[in-house]
Amino acid sequence: MASPSLTFPTQQQFLTPTNTKSSKRKLPVSASVSGKESVVPASQSPVTLPIEKIPGDYGLPIIGPIKDRLDYFYYQKKDEFFRSRVQKYQSTVFRANMPPGPFIASNSKVIVLLDGKSFPVLFDVSKVEKKDVFTGTFMPSTDFTGGYRILSYLDPSEPSHTKLKRLLFFLLTNSRDRVLPEFHSCFTDLFDTLESELAANGKASFADPNDQASFNFLARALFGTKPADTKLGTEGPGLITKWVLFQLAPILTLGLPKIIEEPLIHTFPLPPFLAKSSYKKLYDFFYDASTDVLDEAEKMGISREEACHNLLFATCFNSFGGMKIIFPAILKWVGRGGAKLHTQLAQEIRSVVKSNGGKLTMAAMEQMPLMKSTVYEAFRIEPPVALQYGKAKKDLVIESHDAAYQVKEGEMLFGYQPFATKDPKIFDRPEEFVAERFVGEGEKLLKHVLWSNGPETESPTLDNKQCAGKDFVVLAARLFIVDLFLRYDSFDIEVTSSVLGSAVTLTSLKRATF
Repeated sequence: MASPSLTFPTQQQFLTPTNTKSSKRKLPVSASVSGKESVVPASQSPVTLPIEKIPGDYGLPIIGPIKDRLDYFYYQKKDEFFRSRVQKYQSTVFRANMPPGPFIASNSKVIVLLDGKSFPVLFDVSKVEKKDVFTGTFMPSTDFTGGYRILSYLDPSEPSHTKLKRLLFFLLTNSRDRVLPEFHSCFTDLFDTLESELAANGKASFADPNDQASFNFLARALFGTKPADTKLGTEGPGLITKWVLFQLAPILTLGLPKIIEEPLIHTFPLPPFLAKSSYKKLYDFFYDASTDVLDEAEKMGISREEACHNLLFATCFNSFGGMKIIFPAILKWVGRGGAKLHTQLAQEIRSVVKSNGGKLTMAAMEQMPLMKSTVYEAFRIEPPVALQYGKAKKDLVIESHDAAYQVKEGEMLFGYQPFATKDPKIFDRPEEFVAERFVGEGEKLLKHVLWSNGPETESPTLDNKQCAGKDFVVLAARLFIVDLFLRYDSFDIEVTSSVLGSAVTLTSLKRATF
């Protein structure tokens, strides 16, 4: 999940970057929403630093994991939990317990990676196993997903991984011509709704209209179906939220007193049957809407049922869940950028569209460097997926900026991405939102933008765990900013925290005047 901004004061005192060398390896081929194939470079760094013992400990059985869980959720909160241990151990690599712990997870022990140099080992599937670690040290019941282990929980070495990821590539390439028009249509409705709310109440919450617009867009763009024309109607976002919450509750805090939350959601898993009816409505919608994709799945040797459960998960958990976090984050950070940034974005976007005959195309968006950089900066400073896990496939050595550490086969590695992508040894002014950070020479830093379970400079393939919809989500984020500034000169916001990221309320929208 995404995380709010944080301070990381002590890293600059003891992180020192080292040079890396690359060695030749097989270059895999991948697909994207554009339908083009790309070659992904791969590199490997030799050990260049003295090996040290990993600091930290796990405490006593049961007591240690519960103590860390209470610190993580209540006494310190997430960011201070990690920051305080960086300061204590003078290291961005250390041992700790990660929630949920007893009695949901049988083993809560992890090796924490908090810098931009050690973190990428979590993407190297030759070194780490990604089987059943999508949600961390525990896995929700497969009863939430029709009895199937979904693609997100599969390691690339498992036979089903290749078939299911190829199916998602097919879904993306098969729907690419609908993406731009359907996004514009759905988010025009969103802006109309926000303007009506503002006129009536003087302010407008972004959350619910964004949820509705995002789900409508995904259904219409990916499957060519309008939810409002089906039995599902406008229920989709609410059903998804309930279904996702029941799965992720053990690693979330709902803002309730710990005396309620601890026994209710952190000690025992919520029973899947309570979300069964919600899931059934979603499943029926996707089964009816995805006939062509399910036909293709059968040709690939995937049953229609397994395919449908995976399409539902990829659309609702992965894509909708990402948009539920990243769009408010973009609005928050761009909003805080003020009138100067707004004017710069509006001028760039409108001039490019005008020079393109008034048409918006993917090629036109490539001519908007500030807009593209703004999107990447939002993904850097507030990544929609904050937690990454991987289990060591063999004994290996990992390196931070100033030390190397031995990891034993079977040990769980964990990375908290908001710290890795705010590494002061990589990024200047890491805690600040710098919209132009990735313009020009700044593009070289894109390899350190890691939100998609891999570097931004690499692409999803059948053999890795990078998000199949990486390019699709980036495109949607670009379209959000473009549509926003084609319609408005500027806007004002209020921001509070929410269970998943930021809660944004608009207090003004200034219509385009040039």
